[in-house]
Amino acid sequence: MSSMNSPTPSVNPPSVSHDTLAAAAERRTSLLATTPQKTAAQLAAEHDKRQKFRRMVDPGITRPNSQDQAQRSLKVNATPLLTLLTIAENLLREPDNPKYQQFKPTNTVIKRDLVDPKGALEYAIELGFKAEVQNFQPYYKFHHRHMEDLQIGTKVLKEFVSLEVERQERIAKARAGEKAAREAAAERVKLAFMDDRKNKELRDEMDREQREGRAIVAGRRAALATSTPVPEPAMPGSGHSLGSPTTDQNELPGYERAGSYDNDG
Repeated sequence: MSSMNSPTPSVNPPSVSHDTLAAAAERRTSLLATTPQKTAAQLAAEHDKRQKFRRMVDPGITRPNSQDQAQRSLKVNATPLLTLLTIAENLLREPDNPKYQQFKPTNTVIKRDLVDPKGALEYAIELGFKAEVQNFQPYYKFHHRHMEDLQIGTKVLKEFVSLEVERQERIAKARAGEKAAREAAAERVKLAFMDDRKNKELRDEMDREQREGRAIVAGRRAALATSTPVPEPAMPGSGHSLGSPTTDQNELPGYERAGSYDNDG
């Protein structure tokens, strides 16, 4: 009982010293001071550059090319990534890696996905890749002074890929729904056909039974009609009626005629 009545000790959060808070505020202030703030003109120029990249994707890449060719130029290894986006992201992730600083236009994949489709190579050039020749071989090499263009163009590519993925998912769902609806309709038609066939079989069976019944009745009637008629037996005393008023006197029995003579005498 005493332990239950004892007051619960209060737990106070650890206190933060004023020096710690001041140091954190100073770090935030220094970080903001070192981060360059863009002017209105710079923001407007960035907006114009972003709009230019968007127009280069659509209609620049998507409309002039066939759907299959456009999809190939926007995908790598069946993943929803643009070939351009793969190149740009690799370069942003490892800007000092020489492997990602250039690409060869005669490469099979690059030629198929960047050189042949209309607008794709122009987008890479706008990102900062310039044509050069090394050891008599053509290359497109990135120049680091275009790093800001690379960042803006990469953001636009990500936006487009995200929208394209959503569109493809909607199309896939719509097609799946249409397929399910077609299959359901086909199943209903199949069931209706089976029901109609069963009903027809039942009607045919009933008609057959009725025809057989009528044939049996007709056969019996024909047999009765063709059989020899049996004469009906005559009733006893037929042809004579007692006390008939038309009886002739001459037809009376003899004893009745004799009696009449006695009455006259």
